[in-house]
Amino acid sequence: MAYKETFWMACDSTEQLRAEYGPFQSRNEAEQEARKLGFGYLLRYEHIIGENDEIQEVRCIFLELAPSTAPPRVNRRLHTRCATCGESAAHDEAWRAEVWADIHEFEHARHRVRLFEQTRAEGLREIGDWRDTCA
Repeated sequence: MAYKETFWMACDSTEQLRAEYGPFQSRNEAEQEARKLGFGYLLRYEHIIGENDEIQEVRCIFLELAPSTAPPRVNRRLHTRCATCGESAAHDEAWRAEVWADIHEFEHARHRVRLFEQTRAEGLREIGDWRDTCA
């Protein structure tokens, strides 16, 4: 007796060469992850499984996600790195980066810490004069 197995993937396009992320057991899980990643599509795979646990048929169904009304969330990660010794750390908040830099420069005379910001859209870039701009 054949049965159907369904799972969901988040994907960035309907093209042959596409990025897929998953699998997920529910549509909601896949949709949440797709929105986090900035993907515009869901892909539902349906496998028809035969009596000997062999896949007899595969169906792929693309679903386009409606544009989100919420503003896009920018995932920003801050990285501090000492220009003198190379010690580094990653931070989620600017004040944590500043505290790490203060401690490092206090413990190591004449060391200078640089700050970098990493976003998905822009990649890694240095923030110059960051001691004056951190809040």
